[in-house]
Amino acid sequence: EEESGALDPGRRQRVAEEMADVLWFLVRLSDRLGVDLLQAAEAKLAANAAKYPADLVRGSPKKYTEY
Repeated sequence: EEESGALDPGRRQRVAEEMADVLWFLVRLSDRLGVDLLQAAEAKLAANAAKYPADLVRGSPKKYTEY
């Protein structure tokens, strides 16, 4: 994390360009498949909240099937 946050400007630009490529591909794919990305993200956040309750998992290395 520390190393990722300390990228030199050239590398940061290259990373930004790659991220833009991924975003562009994802947006085009969602359009082709008729997937509402915001709705899908909200549903996934809700599913993760149910699967990984913060009060049980925070600071714990246990797998979700162990609590």
